[in-house]
Amino acid sequence: MNDNDLFQAAALNSHEPLASRMRPRSLDEYIGQNHIVGKGRLLRRAIQADQLTSVIFYGPPGTGKTTLARVIANHTSSHFITLNAVLTGVANIRDAIKEAEDKKNLYGRKTILFVDEVHRWNKSQQDALLPWVENGTIILIGATTENPFFEVNKALVSRSRVFQLKSLEKEDLIFAATQALNDKERGYGNYKVTFEEGALEHLVETANGDCRSLLNALELAVETTPESWPPLAGTEIFISKEACEESIQKKVVLYDRDGDYHYDIISAFIKSLRGRDPDAACYWLARMVKAGEDPHFIFRRMLISSCEDTGLADPRAVQIIESCAAAFDRVGFPEGNYFLAHAALYLATAPKSNSSMAFFDAMSAVEKEDVEVPNHLKDNNRDAEGFGHGKGYLYPHAYRDHWVAQQYLPDALTGRVFYTPSEQGYEGEIRADVLSRREAQIAAILEDADGTENLTVNPVSDWWAKAGHFAGFEKTEENLTFTPEDKNRSASLNRAENAWKARTELNRAEVLLETRNAMISSAGILRHHRCLVANADDGLLFFDLIRKTPEGHVYGICRTEKGMDTLKQYSSTLAELDQPEYTVQAGANLWKENVFADTIKNFNDTEFDRFFARNIFAGKDDMKSCAELFDSLKNTGILSKNSRIILSQIIPSGGQHLSRLLKNNSSKCIEEIAKAEKEFFANAENNLFNWDETTIEETFSAKGFECKCIPFVQTEKRRITEADCSKWFDEENSAYGRFIS
Repeated sequence: MNDNDLFQAAALNSHEPLASRMRPRSLDEYIGQNHIVGKGRLLRRAIQADQLTSVIFYGPPGTGKTTLARVIANHTSSHFITLNAVLTGVANIRDAIKEAEDKKNLYGRKTILFVDEVHRWNKSQQDALLPWVENGTIILIGATTENPFFEVNKALVSRSRVFQLKSLEKEDLIFAATQALNDKERGYGNYKVTFEEGALEHLVETANGDCRSLLNALELAVETTPESWPPLAGTEIFISKEACEESIQKKVVLYDRDGDYHYDIISAFIKSLRGRDPDAACYWLARMVKAGEDPHFIFRRMLISSCEDTGLADPRAVQIIESCAAAFDRVGFPEGNYFLAHAALYLATAPKSNSSMAFFDAMSAVEKEDVEVPNHLKDNNRDAEGFGHGKGYLYPHAYRDHWVAQQYLPDALTGRVFYTPSEQGYEGEIRADVLSRREAQIAAILEDADGTENLTVNPVSDWWAKAGHFAGFEKTEENLTFTPEDKNRSASLNRAENAWKARTELNRAEVLLETRNAMISSAGILRHHRCLVANADDGLLFFDLIRKTPEGHVYGICRTEKGMDTLKQYSSTLAELDQPEYTVQAGANLWKENVFADTIKNFNDTEFDRFFARNIFAGKDDMKSCAELFDSLKNTGILSKNSRIILSQIIPSGGQHLSRLLKNNSSKCIEEIAKAEKEFFANAENNLFNWDETTIEETFSAKGFECKCIPFVQTEKRRITEADCSKWFDEENSAYGRFIS
């Protein structure tokens, strides 16, 4: 089956559904999914460059998976074959492979195979395709409504990029409906279609992100309103709210009891119980019941939660959930909803403790340790006389409160803590008693031990030593070897040590990495983000951003041609689609006049999700210009809707003050210098130095930006030379030197 079979034959049918007629023909017509096909995104660049590799499109119905495949078919020069997994088998796959081999061998032409509903193929059918994807004969485009990591052959998934399509936003659906109403060739642009107030909005709301459902409902509403279809061109068609309600009577429920929505909604339900939010618990429970979820599955998960999340904070929880489940079995629906709600609300309002996780910590210890049972805990019924098993065991019931302090864990795990009672509910009542007994046990073990220095496996001993109880004691070993001193070797080691000292005194790399990590961690980077880096010459942020945005892209503004050439050389080993894009800023100051706009013209109207810059302010003037620039970029298509600007800036007034380095042999001199420094950094006329992080925050907040300031102190080791001092106190070239003098 070739591309005509699925995509083009339908166009010849005059009764083709509106949803099919309105399929986008190019990327510019494609609606929504900006996170994967927006300007600058990896997939868009791959399609435009005709360098597509195997991909899997995953998402709910009506989100544009097949449509995106059709757009690719319109863009590519490769041979395009389509298959529907529901209607095809291994024989069809072999035919497609044969066709692809012929195109490759005879014409050197690549073949793209689009498989709709690829999850419907069984393992053998998917395996039949694997070798040809592996050797490049076929580039696979799979479309699925199921999570490919569960439903598609792992080998196929590992050789494909997975792109998740999300339900369309209301704005996207309204745009799609408006486009259909105005299009004279494919839609209803030849008629004057109007809606009763709220009618179109009802269609959009009820479609619930499914564009196909919306267009099908719109088609039904428009074409059933006139007495006959099609009416004459220019006919007025008024769509009432009642007609819209009849066209799409029931909200689309995106729920599949075997798919992602099944697992996602039960996950949201359990997390709401764990988070003690009864309102959210009721909502997610209602979503599941409305969609026909098996109530036994819901009760099973609540039973697990009663021990995993509520636990010993309320030991009755498991009994109550079990009772509700039994009552449901006796009553059934619809009254059984009371028992579901009762159980959910009980768990959502109960105190919480996950202390039962102690068992899994113990399981981990079992996997790592295979230790002997302590002799006094061994069974004394069989061989107490011969081996002395059980000797020394203290019978708790023979003691007051039916408890006695003794060792129960193996020797290698003595002092290991698995269970820590919470302060919630029932556990809060027993907490003091549990901890008190544990402390008594540890004390007894320490007392019985032959010298606390032997308790090397007990974490208490570490605290004991650090607390000073063994101060002055240091165990030493006898020297067992001796080598005469080698003067040449000593000299080499001395040189190495001196070089090492010089390196450690200049810890610039550590400071830079700390800066990079702080900037990237606060940026909230997603894999599909498009990042723009200013002052990119040093490459500090570049390569980590490339790693973190495999489906996005990274762009750099360099100050110099040399810096750009160096970065290009470093990134030349990357695949073409992964290589970042660079340009040199169009003027000395990026924030002045049209320098920024002229600079980013080289990035082909890309919309950026994150902007990074480091140490870009030489003073208040730069700060103000930068804030004004970004304010002017709002709603221009340069910064995306939820974009962030991440700036790292050294604060001059917060740096090292020289007065603090002076030795305390002239307190009066130190006080005078310190006073002068304070006045210098606070001088209202000194725009280069009289600002701090609060100034930056206020400047950007004044332009309507939501600002978050994360101050942190960096310590850089530097060796102060005579030349440094001369530079700092130079009255002609140093503002600091002039002021201090």
